[in-house]
This record gives sequence, structure tokens and C-alpha cells, in this order.
Amino acid sequence: MRHLFLATTLALFALPAVADETQGLVLAYDRQANLLVMNDKTVWELPSGLLIPADLGAGDRVALFYETAGEDGMIAIDSLNRIASALPAGTDGGI
Repeated sequence: MRHLFLATTLALFALPAVADETQGLVLAYDRQANLLVMNDKTVWELPSGLLIPADLGAGDRVALFYETAGEDGMIAIDSLNRIASALPAGTDGGI
């Protein structure tokens, strides 16, 4: 009985990593420091091996896919995908 209780307790504390996603507009991207700043002022430190579009810049809409460990925070950023590019300066994007 004691072993069953111990096994159940340990299983509750061994939380698996959970995949998550966020989307937003890029405010700035610092290629030297690998920092991505979103319009909502969140700052993401991107891993050096992450595939990032060469022309990523302000105004682009991106999706970040990452893993978390519940309340213990983020574990890793898995990918960054550009959803839409920013419009060139001087265009209004109207129909």
C-alpha cells in the first residue's frame, strides 16, 4: 500500500512539458542579441539554432511555438513562423 501511495504521489509531480503558441506583431528584432520584441512589449530570447526568416522585421505577424513545464515556466522555443509580412512604407493596405 505504501508503494502505491508513493508511486501515485511521484506521478502527480512529474508533469510533462506542454506545447503552447503565441501570435503577435513584431515591434523590433535584434539579430545580434537574438531578441524579439513584440507589440505587447513581451521580449523573447530566441535560441541560436532557431530558423528565423532573414528579412524578419517590425510589423511582421509571427507565431511562436514553445514548450512549458506548467508553473515552472518556459522550457524551449521550438519554432518561429511568419504569418504575414509588414506592408512597405507608404502603402495603406486598402482595397
